[in-house]
Amino acid sequence: MFKRKQYKGLEPSTIAGYLIIVSLAWIFIALFVVSTFTYRIILGTVGSVLLATAVILLFRANRIAQATNFHESIVDTLFESNAVALTLINHHGKIIELNHTTANMLGYEHRNDLIGLPIMDIIEQSSQEALGTALEQVKEGKITSLNIHVLHRSSFPLELQISCEPVIQNGSVIGGLIISHDLSDHKRNIERIRYMAYYDDMTGLPNRTLFQIRFDEWLLRAKEDHFMLGVCYIDLDNFKLINASFGREYADLMLLQMADRLNRLLSEHDFVARMEGDSFALLLNHIDHIDQLLERAQHILEVIGEPYDLKGVPVHVSASMGIAVNIDPADDGYSLFKKADMALVKVKETAGDNILIYSEEWNNSSYERLKLQHEIHRAIQKHEFELYYQPQYDLLEGQIVGVEALIRWNHPTKGMLSPIHFIPIAEESGLIVPIGEWVIREACRQNKEWLDEGLPIVPVAVNLSIRQFIRNDMSLQISKILEETGLPPQYLDIEITESMSIDINEMNQKLIEISEMGVGISVDDFGTGYSSFHYLKALPINRLKIDRSFVTDILHEKSHAEIVSAIIAMAHKLNLQVIAEGVETDEQLEFLRTLQCDEIQGYLKSPPVPSSFFQKLLCSA
Repeated sequence: MFKRKQYKGLEPSTIAGYLIIVSLAWIFIALFVVSTFTYRIILGTVGSVLLATAVILLFRANRIAQATNFHESIVDTLFESNAVALTLINHHGKIIELNHTTANMLGYEHRNDLIGLPIMDIIEQSSQEALGTALEQVKEGKITSLNIHVLHRSSFPLELQISCEPVIQNGSVIGGLIISHDLSDHKRNIERIRYMAYYDDMTGLPNRTLFQIRFDEWLLRAKEDHFMLGVCYIDLDNFKLINASFGREYADLMLLQMADRLNRLLSEHDFVARMEGDSFALLLNHIDHIDQLLERAQHILEVIGEPYDLKGVPVHVSASMGIAVNIDPADDGYSLFKKADMALVKVKETAGDNILIYSEEWNNSSYERLKLQHEIHRAIQKHEFELYYQPQYDLLEGQIVGVEALIRWNHPTKGMLSPIHFIPIAEESGLIVPIGEWVIREACRQNKEWLDEGLPIVPVAVNLSIRQFIRNDMSLQISKILEETGLPPQYLDIEITESMSIDINEMNQKLIEISEMGVGISVDDFGTGYSSFHYLKALPINRLKIDRSFVTDILHEKSHAEIVSAIIAMAHKLNLQVIAEGVETDEQLEFLRTLQCDEIQGYLKSPPVPSSFFQKLLCSA
């Protein structure tokens, strides 16, 4: 692998060869040519000295060769060792050699996949400046150490501790040797300590402490991003009887099986924890409406109720669930979980029910809920709702290619309210239907106005609620609105949530009717539900929207990156466009670009803005 350094002059063995020839010539002359005794002695002596010198040179050359070969063997052995990751770069920063340990650490099977690449091609952007400074110091003959992030072949960052050392030949620095150490082992030790503090030893689920931390984080995110979440508190019924009848070992085995079922039931961004004994807590994020939450809760209890195999003995158990939803903006994690606990206690007292959602009426606030419902009804009549518009950008060209219409309530006393403050009650009361119809009509009217003004026209996307979608005249209503507003159907895009695509038979005909008008159809919040390849292939949809929960942690959660990559690949295989929601950083955008995502939407480019502001964006486009 490493070649012996070449000498500028003659090799010692070559000099010795010349000396042997000269010495033998002198000895031959002394013995057979010169007759004078004195000259014979002189010539013979000189020849003997030269011969002895040649022998000494040959001996030393042999020792040097052995030492050099020994050193080369040591270097080669070290370079091929699995104990350390080594990378050799030239003076220009290109990789000229690396060992298998380095290649495997970076996810490559063959070293040749990396040889010839500039070292900066595999360094995460945030670490390139620091490594560049270190390599400049190496050129000056200095040794430097630092921590950097490199890009694994799967595109997720890998943290390394590296030492950069100069490679010197004939007194000049010709390159650098990078010795890398993966910090995974150190992090694993930290994770083990963290595991002991935050996880339940028996089931492996998060414990109460970690649940409260995650709950607070998600609740804050829900307030900022205006989405609904539900906290579910589950308690097994008559578990003490099972413990007494079968013993602790069997009871623990049941809890282990239950923990496994809960883990498999939840989406990637949901959360489950064992609180104590036979009590578990679930955090269900990005809920679109109460009906969806109840459907998921009922399905969870049905799976819990399936028989457990306790060493060949089938055992059945039921469970009760109390649920609380983040409707009240004043709720923190503690108060909201307390409401779920209150709902659990109440459902345990109610014969025949096993699920109960906390009601504000229990805190004598039913008047406030009725008042809000009345205010929503009044807001529809007095046109207090407004649409904000969030642009969608093409990742290849950077141009606006679409816009999503998002409702806001300009409340006369409370100011501008986001959907989280009124949509849940609108869903419960059925007022979501007239609100949804207004959203479609206003979005179409506004887009037609922009079209008439000669602005660059893009499709406007609106969300359909489950209550709207199940109406028999849904497609007729959309057709009527398009006719009334005069908007060409190709400039309207209908978004359905993935959870609505479970029953393909109920939905397919309605989507076909909408699609045949020329209206685009997107699946919103994709990745959070249960859609299959078959459903997507069968339904007449044009686009998938990747849920923001995957985009948020795409750079830090390997599983999220893999899910997003798989969604994009699957969508492209089905000739579907893909748009990622919730893009907030340049790093997220560039990562999505590497995955060949088609479009993005998020605060990085623009928050939802009033129509007048979006009109300026269209003008600038």
